[in-house]
Amino acid sequence: MSVIDTTWNVTLDTERLVLRPLQPADYMMWYAGFSRRLPAQRPYDPGRVDLTGCNQEWFNALCQRHQRLAIDDQVYIWGIFLRTTGIHLGAIDIATIRRAENQWANLGYSIHNQHWRQGFAKEAVKIALVAGFQDLHYHRIEAAINVDNHPSIALARAVGMQHEGMRRGFFYEHDAWADHVIYASIPSDVGLPEVVPQT
Repeated sequence: MSVIDTTWNVTLDTERLVLRPLQPADYMMWYAGFSRRLPAQRPYDPGRVDLTGCNQEWFNALCQRHQRLAIDDQVYIWGIFLRTTGIHLGAIDIATIRRAENQWANLGYSIHNQHWRQGFAKEAVKIALVAGFQDLHYHRIEAAINVDNHPSIALARAVGMQHEGMRRGFFYEHDAWADHVIYASIPSDVGLPEVVPQT
């Protein structure tokens, strides 16, 4: 087994959740989370996924890739786990768009659909935004959302992200360029001081 580089190990705690980088020992919980997904419940829900080839060796490599992406300041990815049982609920990531004078990142989040409607995504996004500003030193974190993805839009609003407009033809999916609405937060939106750029 290869040695996993765990240089990046920022763990975030909420009342019900633990957000942390995936480790090889998480494989069984990770696999259970994906294998127990329900069929797609609505648009933009992938539903059940093909786990063929997703064995322990594959998962170890995934953990290593996540570490490398974080070390290189490209993407910071947390697994979302239920504090009481260790169940894998989903994932959240913050991806660098541009550092320098912008300190600008994109937020992504996903909860397995068998765990929807329990407030897990809201709880995870709230703490991830704080970590993005405090620990990762971003000044602006945005989410680009399909214009008809109403649950995701409602989540962005619920955590205090501000609607900033629409980007036309922003993302190519389902054989077409799709418009996305943009919601964003800066440190003051979550009660934090402004971030001085680290160039």
